[in-house]
Amino acid sequence: MSEPHVEVVGIGKRFGGVQALRDIDVTIARGEIHALVGENGAGKSTLGKVIAGVHVPDEGFLRVNGKQVAYRSPRDALTDGLTLIAQEISLVPARSVIENVYLGREAHRGSFVDRRELKRRYAELNERAGFGLPGEIPVGALRLADQQKVEILRALARNAELIVMDEPTAALTADESEKLFDIIRGLKERGTTIVYVSHFLEEVLALVDTVTVLKDGELIRTAPAAEETPERLVTAMVGRALDLAFPPKQFPAPDAPVVLSVRGLARGKALNGISLDVRAGEIVGLAGLIGSGRSEVARAIFGADRRDAGEFELDGKPYAARSPRQAIRAGIAMLPESRKDQGLMMERSLVENVTLPHLEDVSQGTFVQHRLEHRKASTLMREVDVRAARPTARVATLSGGNQQKVLFAKWLFRRPRLLIADEPTRGVDVGAKAAIYELIHRLAAEGMAVLLISSEHEEVLGLAHRVLVMRGGEVVAEFDGHEVTEDQVMAAAFATETVA
Repeated sequence: MSEPHVEVVGIGKRFGGVQALRDIDVTIARGEIHALVGENGAGKSTLGKVIAGVHVPDEGFLRVNGKQVAYRSPRDALTDGLTLIAQEISLVPARSVIENVYLGREAHRGSFVDRRELKRRYAELNERAGFGLPGEIPVGALRLADQQKVEILRALARNAELIVMDEPTAALTADESEKLFDIIRGLKERGTTIVYVSHFLEEVLALVDTVTVLKDGELIRTAPAAEETPERLVTAMVGRALDLAFPPKQFPAPDAPVVLSVRGLARGKALNGISLDVRAGEIVGLAGLIGSGRSEVARAIFGADRRDAGEFELDGKPYAARSPRQAIRAGIAMLPESRKDQGLMMERSLVENVTLPHLEDVSQGTFVQHRLEHRKASTLMREVDVRAARPTARVATLSGGNQQKVLFAKWLFRRPRLLIADEPTRGVDVGAKAAIYELIHRLAAEGMAVLLISSEHEEVLGLAHRVLVMRGGEVVAEFDGHEVTEDQVMAAAFATETVA
């Protein structure tokens, strides 16, 4: 084994009354890819941020290059060549890609920024990374996956010796993730150490050298990746064996009524003539690459975006919601792609988040009946198994999986006829994923129509009764959920020859 790059010695970290890390000892070898895995709330992101100087530990210390250090900020860690690509995007939306990549590290000519030199540096960096991102475009105009690439480029531009990557593929397609893996392997070959925080166990085992498992802020074990399997890791992470398979599909009856009918949906260049049906008790999966138009279909149905053309029917009657409020009243609910930006009020309580769209149901006149509100919200949170210290806790204090369950509770307040779930398991751990799969399966079995959108093809294939593949704003293929394969979906998404 190569010499230690970073040694974590007896690290403990508290946030208020929550013990996030407890007596952690980990050695990260120089030039290796070292994964930190665990359920949401296990402490893996916290440990990564301690290493990168974002969090100051309450107990213990770090040893970097054989020397004990006490970082008070990320800038301190960067002086030793340690940096972080955070799970949450931390870019300046109004500034260009180049300005974000070299923020704080600009080239100067006298007292002025040397833009020509920055462009030259960026061109070299962009070519080496293979992302092909235009440097002059404002970051705020980029989709989430491309913003993630800017974060990666910024870390590469700092020539860091150790990079902590916290869920770097959460917003990337399979193809984009593979390109990132090639970059990471190239960094390793040049001697860069990677601390890789992820809940995607298959990608961890295919990429990394060493795996450290955390549970409830404590170290379970550190072992070579070659000795691990997804099943062994899950058992270590959750403390018990967990079935990684999807629930058995219960297909709706052939004569099940059509809940939603869409014909000829068009919107600018994003959507062109989309037609689809979703029946009662049916899960219809929308697959395709990021930018194919999947989320735009969902937003148009939910009334969040205006459509240029197209007709909708809900339970056989014309439906034309001009706003999410009208869609909710008609019996449609939507879990948005980003729970933090579009779905939840992170600094408000669980109860407030669950009841916000339904205040008229817990109010008398202009006054909220707080006891009734609390009782109904608590019942729903128990139903979807939200695990929190108390219903009045802020949503921001919950793990990603529990935040996602709060979203489900919010939309189950009034049982919708149609549930649109856009990336329902993004940023949640394997245990929470299994619970969400069971919940979606159960809701469909109860007769609810479900439109499922996911970048994880395995998720679509495992849950959907029918799969529609989108490309360039159009539905280009439809597959029966009995027999569809990932090769078929990928072939349609990439416009390659269809795989039989």
